[in-house]
Amino acid sequence: MSFSDKYTKAFKYLLPTPFTIAVVLTLVTFFIVLFTTKPINSGFAAYSFDVLHFWEQGFWDNGLLVFAVQMMLMLVLGHILALTKLFNSLILMVVKHCTTTAKAAFLVTLFTVLVSLFNWGLGLIFGAIFARKVGEYAQKHQLSINYPLIGAAGYSGLMVWHGGLSGSSLAKVAEDNHIKDMMAGIFNEAQLVALPEKISYAETVWSPMNIVVMLMVIVILPLAMFWLGKRTTAAQFTLTSAHNNESEKVDFTTLEGAEKLDYSRMFSLLFGGAILCYLAVKIVTVHHNVLDFFTPNNINMLLLALGITLHKNFTEFLTALDEAIVGAAGILIQFPLYFGIMGMMKNSGLIADIADFFVSISNTVTYPIYTFFSAGLINVFVPSGGGQWAVQGPIIVQAAQDIGVSLPKSILALAYGDQLTNMLQPFWALPLLGITGLKAKEILPYTLFLMLVGLIIFVSCLLIF
Repeated sequence: MSFSDKYTKAFKYLLPTPFTIAVVLTLVTFFIVLFTTKPINSGFAAYSFDVLHFWEQGFWDNGLLVFAVQMMLMLVLGHILALTKLFNSLILMVVKHCTTTAKAAFLVTLFTVLVSLFNWGLGLIFGAIFARKVGEYAQKHQLSINYPLIGAAGYSGLMVWHGGLSGSSLAKVAEDNHIKDMMAGIFNEAQLVALPEKISYAETVWSPMNIVVMLMVIVILPLAMFWLGKRTTAAQFTLTSAHNNESEKVDFTTLEGAEKLDYSRMFSLLFGGAILCYLAVKIVTVHHNVLDFFTPNNINMLLLALGITLHKNFTEFLTALDEAIVGAAGILIQFPLYFGIMGMMKNSGLIADIADFFVSISNTVTYPIYTFFSAGLINVFVPSGGGQWAVQGPIIVQAAQDIGVSLPKSILALAYGDQLTNMLQPFWALPLLGITGLKAKEILPYTLFLMLVGLIIFVSCLLIF
């Protein structure tokens, strides 16, 4: 049995579905909170009810539920955008140059990384479709390529997304008062006042450290995959027929009344164009610094406008929506469970205890590295940047403030660790596997290679800056 076969079998044996993991983590957190934070003058029965109340408070936290919807929209709207003819045409234009494994791996990785730095949902589906088109092109022209390697290249965007424009933690801290609202009940009034109102993209996404990281992943990852493509075995293969995303052609003359609006290109252009014009005016008149524009709501509004504008009509847009919405099911049902975990940890004082532990073993140099590795480990069990920020974010903020480490750098350390182990955790690879027809064990050896390269890049930059 090969290493990838053994790894896949072990992963399935040790880890159930992400939803079951969320339930198990909820139960584990409940008992940890119960036995480590119970006041001396309180009984276990009474405090168990208190902990359940903490869980309920986190589960139905209004601000966090808004966050869940924002992340769902970011994935769904990005997916819808990936299904437009514009992106399909871009892929087809590049695919003709993918005549060898090395060339294909380089181009698929390069474009997937670039797109994923804009939006993670768009990058995930774009990379999957790109890999599939390369496979179809190779099959049509009877070319021998390493198709699993190309599939892994199409998944590479999930290792860079959290440092880009749609990074969950980076987008949330850019919202006014998010950090203060998150730390309410953990920090006292004086500590809350000392926190920044927000941390803009200028301090995170466009910080010198993150710019260097982005440039390195844009350059090094495609070259590394090109190098690997030169050294792997190529073969011909047969793909099963793919689902056709094209909407049925409709004779416009047969439509009657208001039904014509559903298929009207002009109407969808006017609506989508109006939103784009509004956003352009908003950038000029409200957000004098364009970097302040990038918040979850503004990003989603931009994705919505682009999706409507680039699809042929509302019917085609809604057809893409039907396909895309399936990918958001995990966020919808899992995020509230993670919010409940955060509620138990926050209201019981466990967050403060964990933060104190990190403070006791860290200094200004080692703390970002500890944050990076702990985020990578947590991502294996909480395969969502948004869910992870809800659980780990308060710990990072408190420890960073106590140690005196840059808060933007600490948040970026979490982002890098979270995205790195996506190459280890197959949860987000499911849409790609479905589109490409590949199996997790086939792409795993190559995603582990990507993870090793990413590890060197991220740790080096955290130590240098």
